Amino acid sequence: MAKRNKFCLFKLLASLFLFISLLAGCSRQDQKVKLTPRPVKVFRVGNTRAESVTPYAGEVRARFETTLSFRVTGKILARPVEVGDRVLKGQLLASLDNSDFQLAVQTLKAQLKSAVADRDFTKDDLTRYRELLDQKVISHPDFDRHQTAYTNAQERVAALEAQLKQTTNQLHYTELSADREGVITALEVEKGQVVAAGQPVVKLAQLDEKEIHFDIPEQRITAVKNHQIAAISLWSDDEHRFKAEIREIGASADPASRTYRVKAKLLEGQEDAHLGMTATVWIASDKTELIAVPLAAVFTSQAQLKQQQVWLIDEAAGTVKAVPVQLGTALPGELVSIEGLQTGQLIVSAGGQRLKEGQTVRLPEPLPRISKNQDVANLDKPS
Repeated sequence: MAKRNKFCLFKLLASLFLFISLLAGCSRQDQKVKLTPRPVKVFRVGNTRAESVTPYAGEVRARFETTLSFRVTGKILARPVEVGDRVLKGQLLASLDNSDFQLAVQTLKAQLKSAVADRDFTKDDLTRYRELLDQKVISHPDFDRHQTAYTNAQERVAALEAQLKQTTNQLHYTELSADREGVITALEVEKGQVVAAGQPVVKLAQLDEKEIHFDIPEQRITAVKNHQIAAISLWSDDEHRFKAEIREIGASADPASRTYRVKAKLLEGQEDAHLGMTATVWIASDKTELIAVPLAAVFTSQAQLKQQQVWLIDEAAGTVKAVPVQLGTALPGELVSIEGLQTGQLIVSAGGQRLKEGQTVRLPEPLPRISKNQDVANLDKPS
């Protein structure tokens, strides 16, 4: 029985030794795998000249949009237009009840006719009294009284003529007509409503000149200049870009949003841009020097999902180190501007998905040189 127990113990020790040997062999094999340098593609960080383009959301507006109103008070008798109607110059938009103005015109015409007859009579009478004065039949004071009567009659005719003209104009003001060709964008009144002089009635927008209204934050207002050329894209058709010119920049910021209102005049696409459409204004700034790296070089780890990083290569040791960076503007050629690196550093541009901190990598030969002041438009793809 004792011999059997010794045999079982020996068998157990032999199994443990074999298991430990296998684990040690696997560990050495894994260590060899870890120590094997991984080939990677690299990119040498250098200064790059790029033209940054910033988009701003805007709205299509008519440059000339006028609120029309009656110049007299009255009750609206007709309003033959609706919102969205295109109208021609001189077309009737609304009319008031003009019966009172017609009666006023008739009254003044009758008064004017009576005044003209009185003036003509005093004129003939003055002619007769002038002859009597020449014959020394009457005195100068008598003649002056008749001359004053004629002057009063003459001035009364002139006053009634002016009053009649004014009343006639008011009669014409009871009809509101379009002063230009355009489209009705708003109606403020309805038929039967009594309106005061100057009260908004119709809003008319001119269609031959359109512009984009958008807001720029105060920290970027210096990047926009008057008469600067910009690109416009419509939300309904984002593939096409239209040419525009900055026409007006707000002199002061909005007190609530702290933004400046900017207006860009459309030079193209007048027919495609309908009033009220959403548009994007692309403002380009001057070319500046920045650091750009391939977008494929940027990654995030499981421990820090919100922090972008790149693999920085220690050229002397041939190892990699994860360095946090901040992304900037996307650039042509699958590049992105970046902060957190310095000119001359070597980073992994591809093949870094399975790299680990401190891992040895195999660098290509020859290594890329530093390229300064290169234009991003002509930048070749990294090797």
